[in-house]
Amino acid sequence: MPETTPEKPVPPDLQEPSLDEQIAAYQREFRDLDPQVEKVVSALGRLNRRMNVAYGRQVADLGISSAEWEVLKTLVLAGAPYRLGPGELAKRLGLTPAAMTHRVDRMAGEGLVTRDRDENNRVRVIVELTDEGRTKWLEAMRMASDFEEELLQDLSGDERGVLGELLIRVLRRVEQAQPDAGGRLTDLD
Repeated sequence: MPETTPEKPVPPDLQEPSLDEQIAAYQREFRDLDPQVEKVVSALGRLNRRMNVAYGRQVADLGISSAEWEVLKTLVLAGAPYRLGPGELAKRLGLTPAAMTHRVDRMAGEGLVTRDRDENNRVRVIVELTDEGRTKWLEAMRMASDFEEELLQDLSGDERGVLGELLIRVLRRVEQAQPDAGGRLTDLD
């Protein structure tokens, strides 16, 4: 695994308040706040943000961006032969067609994907994962798996199972309330 430089400590005046400090401040300003709900939601938000930073650093160590990782992952999830049209890729990633074109152009130039005309419909373009793209995806998965195992090391197998089920219940509730929230509000690149 590539070496990373140690993180510089954050000066105390720039540190994020603890969850308890944050909740106390919220309660001071908004007395109707349920501290249990806020603790769960705030912890999930912080965990998501920190995990995204960690994953971003991992893929950067591989020479790809988080945006490129998303395309590689989407092509792998499509199954062999790891091909999709750019419109379908854009839809699955919640991007505009223009943003998808820009991303695919960049990735084709880096050898991560190919972009060719569909043999059955010469008007249609197909984006396909290359061996290099699959290799990058596999290495990112290895790094993520190690990170995730370390992240959950203090939880027993049963605790991991319970946590997973609880989070899925919360996720289902959000998906029911916000069915269109799977994409992005704005393009990332």
